[in-house]
Amino acid sequence: MVFLPDSKLSFFEKDLSKILVCEPKNKDLDVFTWALEHKKLIEDEILKYGGILLRNFGLYSLSEFNRFVQVLAPNLLEYIYRSTPRTRLGGKIYTATEYPADRTIPLHNENAYSRSWPNKIFFFSVLVASEGGETPIVDSRNIYQKIDSEIRKKFEEKGVLYVRNYRSGMDLSWQEVFQTDKKDEVEKYCENNSIKWEWNRGLSELTTLQICQATLSHPQTNEKVWFNQAHLFHVSNLEEDARRSLLEEYGEEYLPRNAFYGDGTPFEIDVLNHIREIYEQGKIIFQWQKGDIMLLDNMLMAHGREPYKGERKVAVAMA
Repeated sequence: MVFLPDSKLSFFEKDLSKILVCEPKNKDLDVFTWALEHKKLIEDEILKYGGILLRNFGLYSLSEFNRFVQVLAPNLLEYIYRSTPRTRLGGKIYTATEYPADRTIPLHNENAYSRSWPNKIFFFSVLVASEGGETPIVDSRNIYQKIDSEIRKKFEEKGVLYVRNYRSGMDLSWQEVFQTDKKDEVEKYCENNSIKWEWNRGLSELTTLQICQATLSHPQTNEKVWFNQAHLFHVSNLEEDARRSLLEEYGEEYLPRNAFYGDGTPFEIDVLNHIREIYEQGKIIFQWQKGDIMLLDNMLMAHGREPYKGERKVAVAMA
């Protein structure tokens, strides 16, 4: 297969999933002109493979990454209705999720816990960890196909209910999640996004409930994808000590975050473990190199993060 005359291809492949890897043969390639001239072809290849890893394109600074992203996606998104801590690096470029280095971030599609999400997500490797720190990916089309059909049917019929309780000093504050300290702006956002809310309910400063999709059909390819974060939001995702401590202090009703079937009935733990195992079986892991840029279709490809040692910095943009 030939991608471009001035490019060579290789594949990282595991199971049925693969990502396209593109390296320029011409070291004097004008990356920005190349991206502009081949924008449609790049988008077509992303729809086919779910993502592209651009390697050795000679981009090493955040300003270069920002310029490159703007060529392909000039309308970048703000990160609002957050579920993880991030730092803005300038413009609409953010750090990848800031989470303890010794922890794994499970595979997920960005913002699949809501009814609004980015179509594309860009990753830029600024500093490579001395050990670990990979960003594993997995094809959401394959996850959909491999999940037990009865489990899939139940999820599709009921959807997923996400419950979040916000309080100072626990998880993210509502001010950080909604990027405002004005309650009326929070309420307006909730109204516009079919989120139920209640202020000062029991042990919670703010409680939100939202029923979202479990699966989707991709708007361009019409392929079915698994698209939710039930396995990540559910309390069983926490390590045993943290889970026990939170349940003892707050009870299940006031946990910072949790997930249920859309009708409010609890998930079966073996069902969530089955989903986690399917993700694990299909994931692709590659070693970051400084300057790597990975472009993912956020519906077609989920991503995560492996534990690491040393310094690591990955920048993210969403479009």
